Amino acid sequence: MTEADLIAACQRGEPRAQRQLYERLAGLMLTVCRRYLKRREDAEEALLLGFAQMFRALPTYRGEGSFEGWVRRIMVNRALMELRRREPLTLSFDDFAQPENLASTPATADTQLQADDLLALLAELPAGYRTVFNLYALEGYGHQEIAALLGISEGTSKSQLSKARALLQRRVTHQLIINNEQ
Repeated sequence: MTEADLIAACQRGEPRAQRQLYERLAGLMLTVCRRYLKRREDAEEALLLGFAQMFRALPTYRGEGSFEGWVRRIMVNRALMELRRREPLTLSFDDFAQPENLASTPATADTQLQADDLLALLAELPAGYRTVFNLYALEGYGHQEIAALLGISEGTSKSQLSKARALLQRRVTHQLIINNEQ
């Protein structure tokens, strides 16, 4: 069954098609939700609520652009709603007093971290850093869009992204050193 056929069947409310669409997208969309929510259970709840929202909104889908991108946007918004509900989205300014503290040792090309390690490092970031980093670096939102979504200024978005990158780089370097010593 093609994606267009599957979407049409879901729009008609066919349960088998809805299950098939869920199975096709659930793994990828759970990964999206996990980027924003620390606990797997919270991400799974956001996923289920996001799918319920997606199925309700499916009649409005016009086939413009990528369907996966349309679903991803719903999941990001749902994850942000859950994040606001579960974890205060405080933007942290305490981790770095001065910009010169942002430098770190670059990672070597011959070492790699596993995707799970990187996801764990992302989850450890303060909520504000993690959210801005995910929206910008992984979802492709611009600072103006992030500012509007989160109710912050563009400058704050840029600052949080810079600090998130620096903190991630330090943690990745630290993790690589630990992995190399083992």
